[in-house]
Amino acid sequence: MKEDIRKYSIEELGEIIQSMGEKPFRARQIKEWIWNKSAHSFDEMTSLSKDLRERLKERFEILPVAISEHQKSDDGTIKVAFTTHDKKVIEGVLIPTPKRMTACISSQVGCSLTCKFCATGQLKRLRNLTAAEVYDQVVAIRDLADREYEKPLSNIVVMGMGEPLLNYSEMMKGISYITSEEGLGMSPRRITLSTAGIAKMIMKLGDDHAKINLAVSLHAANDEKRSAIMPINDQNNLDVLAEALNYYYQKTKQPVTFEYIIFKDFNDSLDDAKELLEFCNTIPSKVNIIEYNSIDGGEFQQADPDKVDAFSAFLERNGVVAKIRRSRGKDIDAACGQLANKNKTAHQMNVG
Repeated sequence: MKEDIRKYSIEELGEIIQSMGEKPFRARQIKEWIWNKSAHSFDEMTSLSKDLRERLKERFEILPVAISEHQKSDDGTIKVAFTTHDKKVIEGVLIPTPKRMTACISSQVGCSLTCKFCATGQLKRLRNLTAAEVYDQVVAIRDLADREYEKPLSNIVVMGMGEPLLNYSEMMKGISYITSEEGLGMSPRRITLSTAGIAKMIMKLGDDHAKINLAVSLHAANDEKRSAIMPINDQNNLDVLAEALNYYYQKTKQPVTFEYIIFKDFNDSLDDAKELLEFCNTIPSKVNIIEYNSIDGGEFQQADPDKVDAFSAFLERNGVVAKIRRSRGKDIDAACGQLANKNKTAHQMNVG
């Protein structure tokens, strides 16, 4: 069977190329074609001899992720369905604003965390994405931004399907291809990784001195409520999470963003805001208050606007930077928590 050439490091590729009787610099050329020029076929690698290209085709393949369909929202947001080489479906989003072009990408096919408010959480986790599949999503959405808006991609958020810290190795490898000068050359400061709060892996981010931004899906600042909507809290409760986040901050000096989806009559009171304030005071942080987006079979409702404003104002009065994030792409189920809402059937069919 042929192997995907993109799984090899430059050192491994160098050894393979030399075993084929070629000079070591050919490996660097191939790497440039793959990660800088985003080549998806050996025929595109015109700096290589035709003979070498043919021999590479006999031994290797490139397994790209491709956009199979896309929908454009009334507000300009574009949701894309990607199809992987093994016919799995993942989703991503291009979010245009006057100042930014943001790609929201996925880290897994499905998700194993079963958060009650999230459409993706209703799906099974079928597999992790490879580093190349992480990279391909960014390239495809970058090209879409160029075609649709004639603007460069400015930001990336890893907030799509899956829990990125449960695919740590491939996720970080993919980010390295996106940020390195030999790759796409994007600044790591323009990349935000969102986690439900895997404490051990947050500490690993600190040990690895990750330069990307970290966002934590909090949604409640007491254990009883958080566990009710996020089962991951049973193994990573708020005390454990706070300890991990402080360790991360000590290692990186990077403040954390807490994401707080606000639900009607569940976590929208001033008492909830006081609990959140207390948790925010444990680590340098800011808060994004996110309006809830309904999903099929969901049990929650969007909080009243007056309560959302009062919640935000309370945090601001007490020294916490808090922004209310209005949802984009709701009419095409591209908003926060909605990915895979309408593609769930197709997703579960593509398991063979």
